[in-house]
Amino acid sequence: MKAICFYFQIHQPFRLKRYRFFDIGNDHYYYDDFANDDIVTRIAQRSYIPAAESLLRMLEQHPRFRFALSISGVALEQCEQYVPEFIDLLKKLAATGRVEFLAETYAHSLSSLIDPEEFANQVKVHNDKIYELFGVKPQVLRNTELVYCDEMAPQILDMGYKGVITEGAKHILGWKSPNYVYSAASAPKLKILLRNAKLSDDISRRFSDHEWNAYPLTADKYIDWIATTPPEEQIINLFMNLETFGEFQTRETGIFQFLEALPHFAEERGIDFWTPSEAVTKLKPVGELSVLHPISWADEARDTSAWLGNKLQKEAFEKLYSVAERVRLCDDRRLKQDWYYLQGADHLFYMSTKHLADGASHSNFSPYETPFVAFTNYMNVLSDFIVRVEEQYPLSIENEELNALLTTIRNQEREIDTLNKEVSSMRKNIEHYNEEHLLRGEANTEKTEKPAEEAPKTPAKKCTTKKKSTTKK
Repeated sequence: MKAICFYFQIHQPFRLKRYRFFDIGNDHYYYDDFANDDIVTRIAQRSYIPAAESLLRMLEQHPRFRFALSISGVALEQCEQYVPEFIDLLKKLAATGRVEFLAETYAHSLSSLIDPEEFANQVKVHNDKIYELFGVKPQVLRNTELVYCDEMAPQILDMGYKGVITEGAKHILGWKSPNYVYSAASAPKLKILLRNAKLSDDISRRFSDHEWNAYPLTADKYIDWIATTPPEEQIINLFMNLETFGEFQTRETGIFQFLEALPHFAEERGIDFWTPSEAVTKLKPVGELSVLHPISWADEARDTSAWLGNKLQKEAFEKLYSVAERVRLCDDRRLKQDWYYLQGADHLFYMSTKHLADGASHSNFSPYETPFVAFTNYMNVLSDFIVRVEEQYPLSIENEELNALLTTIRNQEREIDTLNKEVSSMRKNIEHYNEEHLLRGEANTEKTEKPAEEAPKTPAKKCTTKKKSTTKK
């Protein structure tokens, strides 16, 4: 049986306010609360909420329908703060038992490319957040922007995930199809699900394009395309932003009616719906897939150049992670929170100077006038952040030396704590010993002071000796 694997992404960064050079050292709050509130609320009202309501109706009307969601931790924080009603809808979706929540980095960061320890830590923090809100534990990983390469596979497997989602990039697949399950070349037990870029983009990008030769796209036509793929191709992975529905493709285009009609026509054609974990459980890999260099779902190149393609981006990226070890060692909650927010890949994306195939530029999606303004603003913020880190752990001390010092301090703290516990235990024992002896002493005193009771008198025994008989025989 052929199946569709739907996955929808939700992410919103904490956008930075305009931060001047003269603010460094004086202002430690970096975020544009007004912009964050306005953007998240607007997108939720136009896209997230109506899309979630449509998906909930689809689940109620079609028992075999199911899908997956991947929501960054920073997006969840903003939804909790600005649109809690959307969180309530997500909880209703989770309660159906037919919605899978995927694992990802909490901050929507690119830590997997530079800092494996930070990557693992963020995924764990994200999982904890998902479990806290929805009561489920992710089993499949979707890394930020679908970034993946062979080097990451062993770590992902060691972290306990049975599958990973990435892009079905043409330069990786060659003649192969994305409509199969593959195994990682560097960790064969890890299964790979590949996004079908053509069919996914038909919805997310081309749905309302009047110049597209397949316009207008209807649900029955779309399902027919899927049904006519080779019968041995069993899984069609459709991965896209949830903003596709209502934001990228507005309500007026009929996108919500299109979405809600898909399960009906899929049932008619005998096409099922599976979650990612179901797909990697039910299907065996058809072969290994090697990805020597990191890929993503961005641009035609499907690489990481959208975030690390120029010197500005690389300088900011390397500067940020130069203090990673120190931030992990500190206990300052506010500092750790800023650390997460500043790792968002969006900040690097705004610095991109790339021009896309259709003539557009990444700057079209940026709140800054130019990539250089984005870089300057971010670096000013980062400079203040690093000053705060240095106040706790001076940069003049090498990481190894700092680690050794902190390890010694923590060992001493644990030893002191152990000794304090032993002292406390001994004091309790002494107190208990003294109490017992005090009670015994009081008991002995009572015995000596109490008059002795007279022993009960026993009656004297009567003499029963018989007299000797004097009668002679």
